[in-house]
Amino acid sequence: MKNMFNNKWSMRILALIFAILLFVYADSSKVNSTRDPNRKNQIIKLSSTKSATVSVPLSLTVNSNKYFVTGYPEKVLVHLTGPAALVTTTANTQNFKVYADLSKLGIGHHTVSIQQEGLNSELRYRFEPAKINVDVQPRKTVSYPLTVKYDKNNIATGYTAGKVTTDTKTVKVTGAQDSINKVTSVVAKLNIPQNAKTTVDSQAVIEALDANGKTVNVVITPATTNIKLPIASGESKEVPVKLEPKGQTGSSDKVKLSTTTERVKVFGTDSQLADLKEVLVKVNTSDVSQTKTKRVTLDAKLNKVAGFEPDSIQVKIEKSTE
Repeated sequence: MKNMFNNKWSMRILALIFAILLFVYADSSKVNSTRDPNRKNQIIKLSSTKSATVSVPLSLTVNSNKYFVTGYPEKVLVHLTGPAALVTTTANTQNFKVYADLSKLGIGHHTVSIQQEGLNSELRYRFEPAKINVDVQPRKTVSYPLTVKYDKNNIATGYTAGKVTTDTKTVKVTGAQDSINKVTSVVAKLNIPQNAKTTVDSQAVIEALDANGKTVNVVITPATTNIKLPIASGESKEVPVKLEPKGQTGSSDKVKLSTTTERVKVFGTDSQLADLKEVLVKVNTSDVSQTKTKRVTLDAKLNKVAGFEPDSIQVKIEKSTE
């Protein structure tokens, strides 16, 4: 036996036998692993290819303080292909950027290729569109007075509209210089329901219009405004206002009320207006410690009329304790 292990050929034969046994074992392990359904699904899932399409916002690399760009789409479709798990993650998170680099372009019309930043190198991608046409123009900002428009034909017969009010007097219009030059008016269109008999109070979108009444492609700040249009019975009369404090005040408190709006127009029927001598305005003074000016809404129900113009007034409240 000792001589057998000392024999070179015997050692070679034993090594060959061990090598064959190891090969058979490894091969059987591989076969068993592929027979495992769960492991097989994991292997397929990791190695399979998938395609997906996502809509991504388009960014522009440009000096926005100097230039105004038009003509480009807000979003770009990105067609992705690659490992299934990677495509799914990328489509869900959208952790990459799609942009067009305009930083080296001057004024004028240009065709620019879409680029990306942040996509995994294992992914293949295609943009739709792959190129965009843009118009780069000098940026300009101008202030315009706001005009309110509405259809007077929608007001019910026998009723009239009072003075329209809005919380916006002027707006800033920003855009390409040639677009700004086309703007002739900035308007807010108030929608009035058919046969309107009561005050309309709603938000309206602000638009910049050219000489033909068509919308100009510019950015308006603010984009909307609140509009109030008093609508009441056609009869009206002007009467003085009477200010009266209300609310909890201490017995030692002295309250003085005053307003610069001494008279208001009152709307109503003949019978409502016949005996009306003044408009009672109740002012809450409970939240005033010394001197304060607040806007107070006139109460139509309290005065038993249809409405007022204006429908609110500024009241100065002076309170002192002796």
